Amino acid sequence: MLPTDVLEAAASELTDWQGSGMSVMEVSHRGKDFVAAAAETESLLREVMGVPQDYRVLFLQGGASGQFDAIPMNLTAVGDKANFLNTGQWSAKAIKAARTQGLDVTVLADEAASNYTTTPAQGSFTVDPTAAYFHYTPNETIGGVEFGYVPDAGGVPIVADLSSTILSRPIDVSKYGVIYAGAQKNMGPSGLCVVVVRNDLVGHARPRTPAVWDYKAMAESDSMLNTPPTFGLYLLGRILAWVKDAGGLPAMGERNHAKAAALYSFIDASEYYTNPVALDSRSWMNVTFLQAKPELDKTFVAQASAAGLTNLAGHRSVGGMRASIYNAMPAEGVQALIDFMADFERRNA
Repeated sequence: MLPTDVLEAAASELTDWQGSGMSVMEVSHRGKDFVAAAAETESLLREVMGVPQDYRVLFLQGGASGQFDAIPMNLTAVGDKANFLNTGQWSAKAIKAARTQGLDVTVLADEAASNYTTTPAQGSFTVDPTAAYFHYTPNETIGGVEFGYVPDAGGVPIVADLSSTILSRPIDVSKYGVIYAGAQKNMGPSGLCVVVVRNDLVGHARPRTPAVWDYKAMAESDSMLNTPPTFGLYLLGRILAWVKDAGGLPAMGERNHAKAAALYSFIDASEYYTNPVALDSRSWMNVTFLQAKPELDKTFVAQASAAGLTNLAGHRSVGGMRASIYNAMPAEGVQALIDFMADFERRNA
């Protein structure tokens, strides 16, 4: 879900952006107006997230999945060591890509024993000080699993897939070497990937790294070595302004925590619904739940959709239901889901 205010503002400018008589998708990405808009988006991102000056902000394509390969290409040579935590399907994909890129991969913790409904206990693993980087996925969207802490990696750069966490609450960027995130959760439409990378990690790409994934090449061209996803950049700027006007990330964090707490409280009090995730590993953004009669899953999803509550089917690999309650989802939307779930329980328990 995207903020209604942002969508309405974008709709009003769709045929006439900044008096140009054209949409932002029709103007030249090298024209001074769009270049200025892209620069403003970066400035807003730095302000809202508190990005330190010794970090570069890159607007790339290929999604977070592209970064699974781009990160080892930029930070390592073949044979270098990299440490990972495996907490679900997105972690596993990053691990597979790192091995494909020729890295010596060590998985410090794998939560397979819990069917990926847990995160490793803080302090239960030690990062190899000789590793080129340490990677983890703070929020696994499919399983609804989230870290409640930032792991200690010593002096090893932490690389984090923040696709589902970015802009949802305050984040101390200085703890990370690389943050990457697909835009399609809290930052806008799909097609844009944001990478925030510390300066000392830029400029080490392997010789055969594609230029559009070479952090140094993209940084030097202000992310316009190729034609950028102009509409995605424009909407990200609008969304960042919306976040800022709403009180910034502290306010977003309070709202998101309250929404998740309300939904989890209902599920925990129910004798019909359950949440499979450990209490200390529950996601604020992706709330998974099961019902006592799984044969009614399709019925639940169909009736919810008819009631205006969409996209509730769980991922095919885990089943059940999943409610993604990103920034733009209002508390009223969460309450509407709770009301529907209560009614469905009364009719089917």
